[in-house]
Amino acid sequence: MSKKKLSYQAAYDELQNICEQLESEEIDVDQITELVKRANELVKHCQDRLRGIEKDLSTVAEA
Repeated sequence: MSKKKLSYQAAYDELQNICEQLESEEIDVDQITELVKRANELVKHCQDRLRGIEKDLSTVAEA
């Protein structure tokens, strides 16, 4: 992933785009491998962001 901070929405949008590319029949095997690797990175990023938000919300709820 790039060093620039990626927003949740940007990651989600990129995942949507990857899904569309994978569903198309005009993609070669080499591209599939790279797209799946990138999708895994994006999913991890989104999960981390959501966990962080969940932690923040539980901290606020405890206060």
